[in-house]
Amino acid sequence: MARAKKKSLKKTWEKLPPILRGRFAIATLIFLAFILYLDRRNVFSQLQLRNSIIRYEDKRDQLEADIEAAEIERLNMDQESERFARETYFMQRDDEDVFIIVEEEENQ
Repeated sequence: MARAKKKSLKKTWEKLPPILRGRFAIATLIFLAFILYLDRRNVFSQLQLRNSIIRYEDKRDQLEADIEAAEIERLNMDQESERFARETYFMQRDDEDVFIIVEEEENQ
């Protein structure tokens, strides 16, 4: 049985092109397999890390835009605090009546 395996391995080895049978080619293939699959910093983990970086950068950009919008709203509130309170929170003075008009959206 061991001889049958050796013969089949020898036949497979002889089917390879001569350039792949050299020791430098074998060492290169082992090195590539190590880099691609076996190393702690393999290609697949690097791709996952790169995707995470891109996702976090997108989230950071979105949060920065939210901060800018909140800053604009804060500045607006500082400048027109009474108007802001009345429109946003429907606040009123003691001697006033507030009517809230809600426009219905058309469903098309």
